[in-house]
Amino acid sequence: MKSIRIDTHETDRGEITTYELINASGASVKLSSLGAGILEIKVPDSAGNLADVVLGYKELKDYFYDGPCAGKVPGRYANRIAKGHLDIDGKVYQLNINNGPNHLHGGPENFSNKIWDCEMDGDTVVFSLESPDGDENYPGNLTARVAYTWSDDNVLKIVLGAVTDAPTVVNLTNHTYFNMAGEDKEGTALDQVLQLNCSRYLPTDDTLIPTGEMAPVEGTPMDFTHPNLVGRDIKQDFPALNYGKGYDNCWVIDGHEDGDLHLAAMLCDNPSGRVLEVSTDQPAVQVYTGNWLEGCPLSKSGKHYHDYDGVAIECQGLPDAPNHDNFPSQVLRPDEEYRRVIIFDFKVK
Repeated sequence: MKSIRIDTHETDRGEITTYELINASGASVKLSSLGAGILEIKVPDSAGNLADVVLGYKELKDYFYDGPCAGKVPGRYANRIAKGHLDIDGKVYQLNINNGPNHLHGGPENFSNKIWDCEMDGDTVVFSLESPDGDENYPGNLTARVAYTWSDDNVLKIVLGAVTDAPTVVNLTNHTYFNMAGEDKEGTALDQVLQLNCSRYLPTDDTLIPTGEMAPVEGTPMDFTHPNLVGRDIKQDFPALNYGKGYDNCWVIDGHEDGDLHLAAMLCDNPSGRVLEVSTDQPAVQVYTGNWLEGCPLSKSGKHYHDYDGVAIECQGLPDAPNHDNFPSQVLRPDEEYRRVIIFDFKVK
């Protein structure tokens, strides 16, 4: 690591700390204690030109309660829980509803809207948050932890952790939107190339709650087992695409059952040569093509983002897993530690 720059910023909701990690080649990552989020990632193209490939806002205060949840860590439970219904060991909890009839990303006061405690541990930035028993009606006092490490090889490692003093559920992810051409470039991310190491996806109802089936992608517009343009099939008349005005769907990562790191996704911008490879030990990846970015706060580059300007690749547990016995469990108990890893590896071709 070449250098680390730490700054504090006063807002009417408290002090936000930002960390800029600059590696030996000059590529950098900027992080924020608001939502334990990623503000920017500057990486080179095939000619060595740096560009910020992360969507984000001009003003730090705009990250509070933003609809897109840009760059941040939602929780306790990323993605949706049907009707906010949570049953743990026969005890029922009613979680707060904030997305149609459902509970999304942990509720309206979720982790992404909190200012996390923060510290440096060597070259690693560590964010931590105390979530009290009853927070958004979840049981148990929970401590969440997110650690970011940026390497000289342009690899960002994210370690997500949590412990609890009572049975609860946890599903943490990072919600960064990527545009590998650069966040300030004209045009959407639909012309970039996506590949997923996923032969199955989760069909949903029209509120994006999984039916419980894990369906094969073969022969459908959900098939990214080979490199495809993000937008190639996005306008097809297909339930998963009609419900969300584009991709807002969860794919099951092939081989996840062994608990090891697996390559989940690849996103590439052919003109610049920038490539992002995403690896994780999580069981699934939610891909969201920014279908509702229109109207979000002014961007870092002073423009207004439009729908499909970025792609979120969210490695996570399966949505609504507490209500589907055939999904991998996201229950966390007091004698256990939740630990998941996401790796963003930036390359050029």
